[in-house]
Amino acid sequence: MSYQALARKWRPRRFGDVVGQDHVVNALRNAILQDRVHHAFLFSGTRGVGKTTLARILAKAVNCERGPQAEPCGECGVCEGVNEGRFIDLIEIDAASRTRVDDTREILDNVQYAPTQGQYKIYLIDEVHMLSGHSFNALLKTLEEPPSHVKFLLATTDPQKLPATILSRCLQFNLRLLTAQEISGQLEVIVRAEGLGFDEEGLNILSRAADGSMRDGLSLLDQSIAFGDGSVTGGEVRDMLGMIESHHVDALLRALAGKDGSGLIQTVADMAERPIDYSGALDELLTVMQNVSLFQILPEAVAAKQADSELVKELASSLSKEDVQLYYQIGLLGKRDLPLAPSPASGFEMTMLRMFTFSPDTENAGNAGPHSGGTVPQSSASPPSKKVTKKAPRESPKNRPDKKSGPETTGESSAARDVRQAADNARKKSTGNGKSKKDLSVLDPAVWTAFVEDSAFIGVTQELAMNLCPKAYDPETQVLTLSVVSGVGSMRSPARQKVLEEKLEAFCGTAVRLDFTEDGEVPGETPAMARTRREQEEKEQAYKTLMDDPTVKGLVSAFDATVVPESVRPGKQQRNNE
Repeated sequence: MSYQALARKWRPRRFGDVVGQDHVVNALRNAILQDRVHHAFLFSGTRGVGKTTLARILAKAVNCERGPQAEPCGECGVCEGVNEGRFIDLIEIDAASRTRVDDTREILDNVQYAPTQGQYKIYLIDEVHMLSGHSFNALLKTLEEPPSHVKFLLATTDPQKLPATILSRCLQFNLRLLTAQEISGQLEVIVRAEGLGFDEEGLNILSRAADGSMRDGLSLLDQSIAFGDGSVTGGEVRDMLGMIESHHVDALLRALAGKDGSGLIQTVADMAERPIDYSGALDELLTVMQNVSLFQILPEAVAAKQADSELVKELASSLSKEDVQLYYQIGLLGKRDLPLAPSPASGFEMTMLRMFTFSPDTENAGNAGPHSGGTVPQSSASPPSKKVTKKAPRESPKNRPDKKSGPETTGESSAARDVRQAADNARKKSTGNGKSKKDLSVLDPAVWTAFVEDSAFIGVTQELAMNLCPKAYDPETQVLTLSVVSGVGSMRSPARQKVLEEKLEAFCGTAVRLDFTEDGEVPGETPAMARTRREQEEKEQAYKTLMDDPTVKGLVSAFDATVVPESVRPGKQQRNNE
């Protein structure tokens, strides 16, 4: 029983059979037709893209008995000899096994002799980058000025390791990776010619797994034929490669879009019952996410590569662009960290939980993304406690009630009460006492500060609002112009502006459109400036209270001590009792 591997059986014999390397094929054909065949060629590229194949076809084309031509005839003694590996004037050398300088000198000693059968003696040196430095030096002179009957064809997967002196003596052709569509098309031609059963999904999976290498694709095809008992189908190929099932991909992504945590965990548990390659599973998810993002931006591009499935269309409409980008980034980081996880399964599950938990710009989650039309997670729907600040956390009255304080001032400092009072006054001015709603008192910087703290923004929107100050208001157009602190303007976005306008309308009782200007200094105190000022006042008050304490005075006097003002911080009890 003799079986020839598909990678050998279907090796291209003509330039026209080579897939995906038109830029190289056209150059070689033109060189032959114009009788301008260089004496040294260098073919570089990753494994299985056609370097040695092109070199052999070129050797046949220049030595063909019917004369040098753009396509070897494939029928003469020279063409058949090259195909069968018995053409004496084609000397193939494996540089990986003949790295010594003595081996190179032995080869070069025979360069001077004329070819026996063909017009040219061809030296095909594979993996030429494996030669030693002395071997390259021995090759230099002959490679630059060989006899007229000699052609050198060099092939390498790592051209960076070749000396510049070698590179400068060769015509260099860089063979590119093949696309999945090119590999899939060639695999279909082969399985049809072999009379095998197949489906499109199986070939597509194999072409993606080949990772740009036609030889890898043919080797995987050989393996899948044996695994599937003479057929190539999607389910069998997935089993062979340990890949995630397509229905698992659909279930995971739909669970993310619908914020269905139980469905997400159940699908991950179902996957654990099979020998899954979890890194490949993340690749599958990321591929779909890429198509979803592309569909949201340019639907026709997804249709052109036939990736506009029902799942892609559904996710493109139910997920926001920001969510898709976030999920893609989380998937990339999860794939990077997968080897560090206690097990691949737990690392994959944690990656999916990250996607489920996090959502960009959550204060706008109700307008777009996975939360639109669905249930908003409690973490996004509930406004954060106002104790969260960048410098000095303050305790919420809900968390630390003070029985001594009244119901209106529990847990608030006097400065905070002033801000709250300003907010109440702003609402009265905007909506009561018979005044027009267009009498917008939020022009007062103190009222703007009250609005920002009352609205409980989070994330980048909070940072933007904290660095704005009212500048002007046009009652006719209902446009409020806000001055932006220098350097903060890049935080502006249509989504954040919409959030500010909606909150401001609820605060003032009238619709307001915002306009931003960044023209140097702001006209008044921004909320960030007000917060810094209040914190400084509290520190000064705490320092004064501390220094007035009789115990502290006694310690300072007894030990000739000094109290550093910067070390004093307002205590929680002091804030609650103010």
